[in-house]
Amino acid sequence: MPMSQSFKERLFPIAEQLVEHYGTPFHIYDEVGIRETGENLKQVFSAIEGFREYYAVKALPNPRILALMQDMGFGFDCSSTAEVLMSRQVGARGEDIMFTSNNTDQAEFNMAAEAGGCVLNLDDISLIDKVPVFPELICFRYNPGPRRTGNVIIGNPVEAKYGLSHDQVVDAYRKAQERGAKRFGLHTMVASNELDYSYMVETARMVLEICELVEQELGIQFEFVNIGGGFGIPYQPGQQPLDIQTMAAEIAELFDAFRAKHNYVPRMYMESGRFMTGPHGCLLTSAINKKETYRNYIGVDSCMSALMRPAMYGAYHHVDVVGKDTLPKDQVYDVVGSLCENNDKFAVQRDLPKIEEGDIIVIHDTGAHGHAMGFQYNARLRPKELLLRADGSVELIRREEVLDDYFATLNFSENNFQPNQ
Repeated sequence: MPMSQSFKERLFPIAEQLVEHYGTPFHIYDEVGIRETGENLKQVFSAIEGFREYYAVKALPNPRILALMQDMGFGFDCSSTAEVLMSRQVGARGEDIMFTSNNTDQAEFNMAAEAGGCVLNLDDISLIDKVPVFPELICFRYNPGPRRTGNVIIGNPVEAKYGLSHDQVVDAYRKAQERGAKRFGLHTMVASNELDYSYMVETARMVLEICELVEQELGIQFEFVNIGGGFGIPYQPGQQPLDIQTMAAEIAELFDAFRAKHNYVPRMYMESGRFMTGPHGCLLTSAINKKETYRNYIGVDSCMSALMRPAMYGAYHHVDVVGKDTLPKDQVYDVVGSLCENNDKFAVQRDLPKIEEGDIIVIHDTGAHGHAMGFQYNARLRPKELLLRADGSVELIRREEVLDDYFATLNFSENNFQPNQ
């Protein structure tokens, strides 16, 4: 079940007008869908006291999107200086921001402490001694290793570069106490794009068990646990969506049982990115070439620098052709871009209606890890981003890159160095 029928019904009738006004390619995001998903998330988890979503900024780092998240009361999951600064630009402060550090340098630690600080979520026990001013509130990322299995995108936890090992957890919190920490959180992230709700229930169970372990050893009572992101979306037609209602109910039972046993319960956080915005965005691109060799190819005016998931993961993204919904899908095409890479393909051997040059092609579910994963190989530049507002208007929220942007980093002061002989 790719992009919602509601989004489609509001976008497709105006697609030709948008292309005439803005030109292709562009990503466009749906304010209505994003808000509906966020409000539903709050509602289904309302039985868990202190629940809060921390939007994963890496999924769609645009200030207009972050402003929607803040308006819904969400915090921000950040993993770089720029992501923290963007979150602060929309008004986030202090514990509104969780900075999950991975191989963090001193400049980033200093940045995290500025402007009211943020929740520091350390990825490695060795970082404890590297934090210049240790905060009162500290969180650690836990990697269960062989105790859990990962999935295709995030991989085997034993092989993952993230998080403390099970044997390091108690020592990490002990060392944090020695450095002055008095408030504590626990974080994990063990799956990505997971559609089996029971996996997330087991993740919640796992972090609560780690809370019990650390409390028994050190007397710590955790203020929050963060079960991470990884909530999946159904990219392919016919896929069943994540059963978030059942998941929330079963997780709430775990938290109720913890409270009954310990006479307190930590707040629950999560950091969904894809689930929040993935289905609520699409890439519009124009067919500019038809090539018939060993296969039939449709060349478009975008490429994998605007959406690299199909090339990187072999990921499926549904494809529609504007105005041809009712035509038979009796043609087989590879839909391809212009890069000098043979994996620069949005769709491979896809059944589609007959496509002519000038047709508008809609690539679904690009609202997360689409524009954000862009790059500039072959000096192909990243496209603009638009927001379809709730009132039906459309707003440019990021202009496209231009050649001056590409060449800007070649404009610098001369700086030569002669090593000592």
